[in-house]
Amino acid sequence: MLVNVPQDSDFSIHNLPYGIFSDSVNTSKRVGVAIGDQVVDMSLLAKSGLFSEIQGFGGQAVECFGKDCLNEFMGCDRRVWVAVRKELTDFLQNENNRVRKALKNGGSEVLVPQSNVTMHLPAKIGDYTDFYASKEHATNVGVMFRGKENALNPNWTMLPVGYHGRASSVVVSGTPIKRPCGQRVVSKGGPPVYGQCMKQDFELEAAFFYGGKENKLGEAISMENARDHIFGMVLMNDWSARDIQAYEYVPLGPFLGKNFGTTVSPWVVTLDALEPFLTQLPEQDPKPMQYLADGAFGGRGETYDINLMVGLKSKSASSYTTVSRSNLKYMYWSIKQQLVHHTINGCNMRPGDLCGTGTISGPNDNSLGSMLELSWNGTRNVDIGNGETRIFLEDYDSVRLSGYCQGDGYRVGFGECVGQIIPATPMF
Repeated sequence: MLVNVPQDSDFSIHNLPYGIFSDSVNTSKRVGVAIGDQVVDMSLLAKSGLFSEIQGFGGQAVECFGKDCLNEFMGCDRRVWVAVRKELTDFLQNENNRVRKALKNGGSEVLVPQSNVTMHLPAKIGDYTDFYASKEHATNVGVMFRGKENALNPNWTMLPVGYHGRASSVVVSGTPIKRPCGQRVVSKGGPPVYGQCMKQDFELEAAFFYGGKENKLGEAISMENARDHIFGMVLMNDWSARDIQAYEYVPLGPFLGKNFGTTVSPWVVTLDALEPFLTQLPEQDPKPMQYLADGAFGGRGETYDINLMVGLKSKSASSYTTVSRSNLKYMYWSIKQQLVHHTINGCNMRPGDLCGTGTISGPNDNSLGSMLELSWNGTRNVDIGNGETRIFLEDYDSVRLSGYCQGDGYRVGFGECVGQIIPATPMF
């Protein structure tokens, strides 16, 4: 093995996630793959000829992996993704690999320590859609604002509800998020006032990048073909201004309460890496319409067993305190169902388009995926360690999302998705 990988590393040989990086020696943004505490420079491997024999891709590999985004590689056929993964795995594991033997330093020259790199947004995101696919989260929010009897709207169990977000404000982990300003209601039934958000929140989400050939406008993607159009997944924090959102969301839904910032983790974990962790969806009642029906697991449909955590840290704290532990497997609507429904009306998707799952909450109080739920809309304090509590986020609070699948002696992880709230700048 070219790189020694500890058992608790997110980036085992079973993972090999893709990202865009640069370093102090080479400031050009280019494609990398994480392995242990190293980054494989895919542009150097391509120049060394590792991918030259892949039919339909070898001729474009050097240009593709030298780009500052993953869009071109995301747009390749899934057969290419599988072939590249196979070649890379052999290079890392096999001392007799033809390219590894030809390199002067036995392959180590294509490695860059992660401690020396800067990570960038993995794709140029043309469009961004966020779903509302967790039944626990949707029920909790419904109970708060509509009462237990009307918690879920009638259409919620019939289709994956979603809204179109703002692609331009999607940022990579580590980017500060400025507290937004807008209109909010201070007292129930009173008039709105302008000012900074007072109910700043995070949302624990996962997201997937669309891949493969673009479906033509007017053509839908079927459930049978959906997997071939999902390149991979990231962690996502869809920051929310709850008071701004509460005033504006009727009649058209999220707008300024959502579009001021969305943070994603830098490493894209492929579905091939997640394949061993497939598990069945929660029971869907009523049964989905035929176009949303997934035959996996005896007709229950498939999702992934991904452990998810949220850590919160104040400006004065030295470490994060875990405030939530959830799992993607709790989600009611799968990512395949989300994609299929997204295109059932003929909406065309393009490589690099981003789709979020919505907040992923579990069945217990310690598995809630937002401060709105953890504090039950500000009625109970959340212990964040260091002798401090919160009901919503304060300035200079940092939020860290993390997640991994646990294998037998190895992990397939996502790294971290981190953001810090910085003070608002009122416009007037």
